[in-house]
Amino acid sequence: MEKLTIICLDDQREVLAALKKDLAVLEERCAVIGCESADETLEVLNDLERRGEEPALLICDHVMPGTSGIDFLVQIRRDGRFELTKRILLTGLATHQDTIEAINKARIDYYIEKPWDPKTLVQSARRFLTQFVLESGLEYKDYLPVLDQETLFKGLA
Repeated sequence: MEKLTIICLDDQREVLAALKKDLAVLEERCAVIGCESADETLEVLNDLERRGEEPALLICDHVMPGTSGIDFLVQIRRDGRFELTKRILLTGLATHQDTIEAINKARIDYYIEKPWDPKTLVQSARRFLTQFVLESGLEYKDYLPVLDQETLFKGLA
């Protein structure tokens, strides 16, 4: 059994550290990778693809130097290689128009405002990990400790 991959993208190291700390409860069955730029994240995604893997979850900050989080998520969606990867936009500065663009163009799965509640972050991650496992056809029993039971039961019904 391989671990599910969660990629966190934020240009601030302290935010990445906080995300990794909050998601540490999932590390029994998940590898949590922190990236500080869109370019670094693309390298990780390309490496995963070379190994025949797809990340389960991508948590992306909105405001970053260079490529914005929304532009990056739109790029990933249009890329086509990571169609099953669930996408969460994490920001405290998005405008109403930014949010509409994230939903319509990047087709994000969820939006979390900074500062986030760690419990909500983990609960959301569990829900999207469960959806990914079910949609990928992975053996859900291998990942039970990190899955959301309610989402799993609905998906199996």
